[in-house]
Amino acid sequence: MITLQLAWRNLWRHRRRTWLTASAIAFATTLLVFMITLQLGAYDMMIDTSLRVFTGQLQVQRQGYHAKPQMRATVPDAQALAARLRAASGLDGVAARAQGFALASSVSRSYGVPVIGVEPEFEARVSTLPHLIKQGRYLSSDQAQEAVLGAALARNLKLQIGDELTLLGSGKDGSIAATIVPVVGIFESGNPELDRHLVQLPLKTFQEVFTMGDDAHAIVVSGPSHEAIPQTQATVAAQLAPGSGLVVLDWEQLIPGLRQLIQADMVQNWITYIALILIVTLSIMNTFLMSVLERTREFGIMLALGSSPWRIGVIVLLESVYLTLLGLGIGLLLGGGIAVYLHYEGFTFPGMAEIYAQFGLPGVIHPKLSFAGFTLGPAVIFVFTVLAALYPALRIRKLQPVEAIHAV
Repeated sequence: MITLQLAWRNLWRHRRRTWLTASAIAFATTLLVFMITLQLGAYDMMIDTSLRVFTGQLQVQRQGYHAKPQMRATVPDAQALAARLRAASGLDGVAARAQGFALASSVSRSYGVPVIGVEPEFEARVSTLPHLIKQGRYLSSDQAQEAVLGAALARNLKLQIGDELTLLGSGKDGSIAATIVPVVGIFESGNPELDRHLVQLPLKTFQEVFTMGDDAHAIVVSGPSHEAIPQTQATVAAQLAPGSGLVVLDWEQLIPGLRQLIQADMVQNWITYIALILIVTLSIMNTFLMSVLERTREFGIMLALGSSPWRIGVIVLLESVYLTLLGLGIGLLLGGGIAVYLHYEGFTFPGMAEIYAQFGLPGVIHPKLSFAGFTLGPAVIFVFTVLAALYPALRIRKLQPVEAIHAV
């Protein structure tokens, strides 16, 4: 108890130095709490918006289809299964899709493209593409003989609204799949791959052209947020009959590159954070080293009176702990307050909202309020600063009482 009191009292012998050092810790803590919560919020927005463009949060597929897509690896009676999943999960964002490959041709040009059969009524609930039609309109019904395609593909094929698109591919049974449909809509998603290659047909039309019967290749599921994905995945999996050969894939399995991109960005940002923490750590180590040098005579007297070097070192370490906790407390209040405010109000850069709005994406980042976001940065600062105080504290072990008392 006396050791704790001595450490706290010693901390305030130089109030100005104490407050300056605590302010440095508080500044670093404020910055880290704000930046980490903003970074986590940006990742959530990145995941959510990426999945809502086309992929969805979950997909029910035939096992092995994602690794090696084949026309025959289908989900039987897909629209009926999608209806059951909507009823079981309580989500409207459930839609069946079928996918094939065809040679898309206009009067003058031809390109190989993926062709997707969708349920127009439900596709808008799992994808933003129906809301990104720049010319014309979206598909009108399951059985309509029409198509929509990406803006870059339309330019490459030199197609306009009302022009005819010829598709030639291979059906599920190996027969020739061929049709001619008018282009009723052209979308621009901002994703070069989708805009350059994708063609969408109504699901019933696709099934007829590609001899699919009532089958499809995927049931796409999108919930209100990606935090609820594990629960939704469990609900969907429970509706699949044992031995059906169907699996539920989450977004990390569907788009593994997105997780890798986030991890790479996180490592890059943490290099910056560690550099900031090291600067603060060195300043604190300098502060305590100066404190130990200034109090050499005092420590010599304490050693001569019977205090052990270990006890004096503990006092110095406790001073660093008190000082660090003071700075962390102030920084947590400031950084946490900023994060909470921006969580509700949103954070954006000038022009960000206008650019994102063109592609149907939110232009506002909401910092993520989580235990890790609030504690990870301060915890690292605490460890580094306490370690920094070890060097000055260990110097006390080398002090000789007589030499220390006569030190100038």
